[in-house]
Amino acid sequence: MKITIIGTGYVGLVTGTCLAETGNDVLCIDIDKDKVDKMQKGIVPIYEPHLDVLFERNIEAGRLKFSTDLHQGLDHGDVIFLALPTPEDEDGSADLKYVLGVAKDIAEYITTYKVIVDKSTVPVGTAEKVRATIAKNAKTDFDVVSNPEFLREGFAVDDFLKPERIVIGSSSERARNIMQRLYNPFVRSGNPILMMDEKSAELTKYAANSFLATKITFMNEIANYCQKVGADVDKVRLGMGTDTRIGKRFLFPGIGYGGSCFPKDVKALHKSGNDINHSFKILEAVVDVNEHQKTILFPEILDYFDGDIKNKTIGIWGLAFKPETDDIREAPALYMIDKLLKAGAKIKVFDPEAMENVKSKYGDQLYYASDMYDALKDADALLICTEWSIFRTPDFEKLRELMNNRVIFDGRNLYDIEEIKNQKFTYRSVGRQFV
Repeated sequence: MKITIIGTGYVGLVTGTCLAETGNDVLCIDIDKDKVDKMQKGIVPIYEPHLDVLFERNIEAGRLKFSTDLHQGLDHGDVIFLALPTPEDEDGSADLKYVLGVAKDIAEYITTYKVIVDKSTVPVGTAEKVRATIAKNAKTDFDVVSNPEFLREGFAVDDFLKPERIVIGSSSERARNIMQRLYNPFVRSGNPILMMDEKSAELTKYAANSFLATKITFMNEIANYCQKVGADVDKVRLGMGTDTRIGKRFLFPGIGYGGSCFPKDVKALHKSGNDINHSFKILEAVVDVNEHQKTILFPEILDYFDGDIKNKTIGIWGLAFKPETDDIREAPALYMIDKLLKAGAKIKVFDPEAMENVKSKYGDQLYYASDMYDALKDADALLICTEWSIFRTPDFEKLRELMNNRVIFDGRNLYDIEEIKNQKFTYRSVGRQFV
């Protein structure tokens, strides 16, 4: 099948590469010429485990191509995926200017039947807006489908190739059949392709992300309460997670969620509710709690240094919003960095993948370490913001040698309390006893 992907961000590039892997002829369109030039040379512009292997293989096979020519892309694809940014607007809503802008171009260029697929996360009613925009000037039949992505950064390739479910929102039998054929190779193990109306498909993505964000936030509230009453959140988490109605996942407390999806999607659904006079009170609380949670360890750092961290050196492990990605959007580490800089601290940082992205934001305000231990040389404290695996079993003897103070502020609860006691470190984590 001939496929066009408009937009080669995180979702578009994974989608295009994985569709090419099942034999489709995929053309990816992007307005960034430098980015397109690099991709044509086989350079993957984002970090995502296993993507590079599929990317190179399908370029070599001629199934994956790139261009800046939108007209060429619209001419090429029988199915056209819109994988465009829907950034958060000032009022919290999703900005649809890129999606609707391309919809206008589609109306002018297409001359044969096309299936237009909203792959971006978009508010309820977007498919109707896209359809109306194209219909104003379209000279041929077309259908608009809502097909939200459920890709976890760090696991996106596996999620696409082996999806738990695929959601297709369409009122057109013709479009449904085409999408069924396209996705059949990915569900041979029996996982469902769920057919529904467009609005339900659009809401499914927002509802799923908002529920997961709520689950994380609830656990953080429990952790903060545990801190005050002397309970251990890890034990509470295990006690809750064995209940199959609750499940074990997304119960890990910490310094809040970040990334490109949860913060934006929660706010967008909340704003969509307000627009029709429906108050999502739970989501309002989720946003407020998460904003506070991102810097919940800052008062603990101040307390340890008697309220003054001016010229204190803080080593930070982890900058990405989660492990296995270089994405720093809404990352809690950035909120902590801003607080620490404002208070006059000196900061050394290390992350396996996100260093360049952070450097583009902070420039020479930070010291960018060559490895995790370099970030702790003459450091007065260690702050852990992302749970990369390499941070889980550090050489504590080396830490003692490098650091001015044996103190760790752990925003991801990586270490066992008893082990930290044996290592003779002062240790403050989230929802557990202080050591």
